[in-house]
Amino acid sequence: MERIAWVTDSTAFLDEELSQNDHVYVVPMIVIIEGKEYEDGVDLQSEELYRRMKEENKVPTTSQPSVGKFYELYRKLEKDYDCVISIHLSSKLSGTVSSSRQAAQLVTIPVHVFDTLLISFPMLLILKKLMKYLNSGYSIEEAFTNTRRYADSHETYVLIGSLDQLHRSGRLTGAQYYLGSLLSLKPIITIENGLLQTKTKTRNLKKAENHIFNEFLKSVSLGNVKECSILYGGSPIQVEHLKKKIYEAFPEVKIHISPLGSAIGVHTGEETIGISWFKEV
Repeated sequence: MERIAWVTDSTAFLDEELSQNDHVYVVPMIVIIEGKEYEDGVDLQSEELYRRMKEENKVPTTSQPSVGKFYELYRKLEKDYDCVISIHLSSKLSGTVSSSRQAAQLVTIPVHVFDTLLISFPMLLILKKLMKYLNSGYSIEEAFTNTRRYADSHETYVLIGSLDQLHRSGRLTGAQYYLGSLLSLKPIITIENGLLQTKTKTRNLKKAENHIFNEFLKSVSLGNVKECSILYGGSPIQVEHLKKKIYEAFPEVKIHISPLGSAIGVHTGEETIGISWFKEV
């Protein structure tokens, strides 16, 4: 069996299982605060990011890992592995996939890059699905084809926690920000074809949470959802409320809890929360 190294980026935020896997490697995203670069999850955690944004009124930005960062890792992996499978956030949201592919051309070890067209914890479920196929004897090509079908069944609904941060990061115009704040609008976004799309806007938090839950209910009622992920910025109260609601309605559905991390939190804010799931195919 081929010795495979698994690589992802820090927006995936490894769970306990994968963090203990010696064959899984993470390339950190970059968060920039006042011109200084921090590595997401290494020397900047989301708690510290939110504190600085709140107390110091900072406006951070983000950047994808450089080609050199990937090259350095791939060169190191050449010594112990036969190939690399690299799984990353949507190429339509970041240049990370491009950096990974460029670095792959500079090394001798085969590097197979999978563009999830997703972000955050769902990327880990993609990684695990690929692992499962390869451990079952599928070729890399077959595993990629089957996992692509699985990835395309994905749905995510996220309540954006901070219009302020979307405005500061340049993803919301002044007029949109003013109107949204004035009307207390709560934007709900989805990921469609690798891009963030505004699905709807509700007038208060309760309506927003109900909308997200009702979308999840539709999929579960069809009987093709076995697990889901609660994605959050930094509010454990919101998480527990949503977890309880899901469990009481669907005790058979496995629930994952995952923070969004600092690289995503830069753009969405601390009170962001949502549900992500895949349909079984």
